[in-house]
Amino acid sequence: MRVFGNEEVVSALHRMVESGHIPHAMLLNQEDGGGAFPIVMNFLNELYGGNPRVEKLIHPDIHFVFPVAGSDKPVSLQYIAPFRELLLSNPYFYENELYAAIGIEGKQSNISVNEARSILERLSLSAVEGGYRTVVVYLPEKMNVQAANALLKMVEEPPEKTLFIFITQAPEKVLVTISSRCLHMRIQPLSLEAEAEVHAREAAGVAALQDLFHDILDAIVARDFLKALETGEAVSDLKVREQQKNFCKLAGEDLRRIFLLQKMPQLARIPEGTEDYYARMARSLKPTFARRALAVMDRSLLLVERNVNQKILFTDMVNQLYTIQNV
Repeated sequence: MRVFGNEEVVSALHRMVESGHIPHAMLLNQEDGGGAFPIVMNFLNELYGGNPRVEKLIHPDIHFVFPVAGSDKPVSLQYIAPFRELLLSNPYFYENELYAAIGIEGKQSNISVNEARSILERLSLSAVEGGYRTVVVYLPEKMNVQAANALLKMVEEPPEKTLFIFITQAPEKVLVTISSRCLHMRIQPLSLEAEAEVHAREAAGVAALQDLFHDILDAIVARDFLKALETGEAVSDLKVREQQKNFCKLAGEDLRRIFLLQKMPQLARIPEGTEDYYARMARSLKPTFARRALAVMDRSLLLVERNVNQKILFTDMVNQLYTIQNV
């Protein structure tokens, strides 16, 4: 993961690995959408000897905990897949983007005592690979008193080669019983140049996904079913499921623009520089296409979230879109 700035923190973590003197608990203070996660993951990659499973977020001895909705059971484990996908696709994500990714927007989030007990259960097992066992806790300020107390002894006197890394946006709200046992590090905000590059990468990713949908529409209009299927396969080959979800959402936005151009052009808000493309699609596609295709994309998004086989899903999506226009 690309790290912007924070050379002093990066160097300090590197020296820890080189010397073998690793504090048992660290608290990294960042602003929302800051650069703590890339720094942490690069540090862990070095600590675990460049194991590729660290970069893929699937190392069996690295555990992630984050706020979720509900407290009856340790439910963060149920959301680990979308969490990984979000972190891989955008390590500079905002808090609300996490809640959107795991589907708890508008709900009260917390790290409950049952989550804390789940951590203790996982740490009671020996490290799978015989090295460090690490728990990365995102937003410990969301941890209630009971959860903090359950973890306190482990954070205070952890077994050998056990590491806690807390990433906070409000260090003053982290319970003092936890905070006082940690080495504190401040993650400096992104510079304007770095922030622009992060946003530029996000914009490039959005543009690439839109291009895929535009290629599908072009193939459908040209009655080139094979080309449409090939592009659908490219969507199914996207490495991160969050990208497939974004593809469906962006396709839905495109279809709404086309629908408005066909029905109520005065309400259509077309991005600058794309007027000719959307006007051509509005002329070329059937008047019923956008409305019916939007239902297809909504269903595709639902199936992506349910982890349906991607190749089958997007092949069926292309087939339905082609049929709506050409049959």
